[in-house]
Amino acid sequence: MAACDFNMCFTFVMAGWEGSAHDSWIFNYALNDPQHNFPHPPRGKYYLVDSGYPLQRGYLKPYQNTRYHLPDFARGGCRAEGRREMFNHAHSSLRSVIERSFDVWKKKWAILWDMPSYSFAKQADIVMATMALHNFIRRHPSRNDIDFNECEQEGQDDRVDSQGRQETCSDTTGGVEEMIALRDSIADQLYESRA
Repeated sequence: MAACDFNMCFTFVMAGWEGSAHDSWIFNYALNDPQHNFPHPPRGKYYLVDSGYPLQRGYLKPYQNTRYHLPDFARGGCRAEGRREMFNHAHSSLRSVIERSFDVWKKKWAILWDMPSYSFAKQADIVMATMALHNFIRRHPSRNDIDFNECEQEGQDDRVDSQGRQETCSDTTGGVEEMIALRDSIADQLYESRA
C-alpha cells in the first residue's frame, strides 16, 4: 500500500504483504496498527482514495456507479455531465498522480519487473529502497530526471484546479455522513462553476 503527494513523492509505503488481499483490508490494517505509523490527514485535509477504500472521515472516494476513469471521458470527446460525473472527473484527475508516480517508479527500477528469487523480506526491502530513491531523485530538481519530465508532460491534461476544499476532521473513525456532505458540496461547487 502506498500514498503519495501531488509532487509524486511517496509519503507512506507498507510493503511486505504476502499473497493477495483486498485494498480496504490492507488499508484498515495499516490504519489500525500503530507500528505502521500511518500519517492520518491533518485537520482540513483528506486523502483522495479509489472506490476500493471505505468512505470515512479524512478519506474521500468517488461516487459509485458513475463514470470515473479519465479514458472514459476522453473517448469520443465526452464531457463530464452532471454534478456526480464532474466530481468523479476532478477526483480521477487529481488522483492520477499516484498512477504517474507508480509509472515513473516502475520505469526507473528494472529490478521491479523481474525480481530475483530473493527472500520475501529482501524483496520488500528492495521495494522500500527504490521508493526512497524515487523520492530522493524527485526532491532534487537539479537532477532533471527524464522519467519524471515525461510523466509530467503526460499528466498536464489530467490536472484540475483543486480549489474549493472544505475542512474535515482528522479522526478516522466514522464520519461517513460528513464525507458524503463534503463530496456533495464539492460536486455542487464544480457544477455551479461550469455554468
